[in-house]
Amino acid sequence: MQIAFRLTMNFSRLTYFFLLSTISFFGFSQTFSSQVPQLKRYTPEEIIDADYGIIRFNKLVPMMGGDSIRYTKDGYNAQGWQEDYYVSGKLLHKGFYADGFIKVFKNYYENGQIERTFSSTDVKHAKLEIFYDDGKVKSSINYYDGNPQNQYDFFRNGSPEYVEENDKNIEFLYKRNSYYENGLPESMFELIDKKSKKYMKKEFYENGRVKEEGTMLFRKDLGDYLKDGAWTYYDEKGNATKTENYHNGEKE
Repeated sequence: MQIAFRLTMNFSRLTYFFLLSTISFFGFSQTFSSQVPQLKRYTPEEIIDADYGIIRFNKLVPMMGGDSIRYTKDGYNAQGWQEDYYVSGKLLHKGFYADGFIKVFKNYYENGQIERTFSSTDVKHAKLEIFYDDGKVKSSINYYDGNPQNQYDFFRNGSPEYVEENDKNIEFLYKRNSYYENGLPESMFELIDKKSKKYMKKEFYENGRVKEEGTMLFRKDLGDYLKDGAWTYYDEKGNATKTENYHNGEKE
C-alpha cells in the first residue's frame, strides 16, 4: 500500500487565499460594475471578511490572477485614480486603474489604518501586504507572473504564524512551516537537498516536543511528496514510541 503525504491535498492557506481572492461569483468573469454597484457605500460588516479582510478589489488585479474589470458610471473602463468610501464617508479604497484593471491600490479600515497595499516592481513581480486594524502586519505575499510565490503570516502579537516559500517557477516548495501562537513550531517542512528534492518533515506538540519526524521526496511526475527513509514517532514526553521505514511512499 502506498502511503503518500499529500501536501497538495492539505489545502494550503496560500493556495486557498489565492482562490478566494480571484474566484468569480457565478463561475465566469463578470464586470465589476455588476459586483459592486456604482456609488455604493459600505459598512465595515459587509466589506470586511472576518478571516481575509477586504478582498473585494483583488479580482481587479491581473498580477494576482484577477480577471474582472471596473467600469465607470458611464460604462467605460475605469482609468486613473478611483476611490470608494464607507457609509460614514471615510475612505475605503484608492487605486490606480488602467483599462479597468488595478495597477496599485490601498484599502483602509474605517479608523483610517491601512488594511492592505498592493504594488508591482515590474511586469512579473508584485507584492501584497495585509495589516491588522492596529497597523501591525498580518500577511505579506509575493506574486510572480500572476501566482502567489511566497507567503508570510503573523499573529496579532507579531509572532510568525505561517511561512510558505516556493521556487521561482512555483513548481516545488522550499519550505512550509506553521507555528503556535506562543512562538513554538507546529509543523516544519523544509528542503534539505535541492538536487534530489529531499525534505525534512517534523510535527510538534504544543509543548515544543517533536511528535513525529522523517524525510520525504518530491516526485515531479506525481506532483506529490512521499515519505522516504526512517520515520520516528514520539509521545508528549519525548519518548520514541515507534519507528517506520519507507521507500518512495511505501512502508517497508
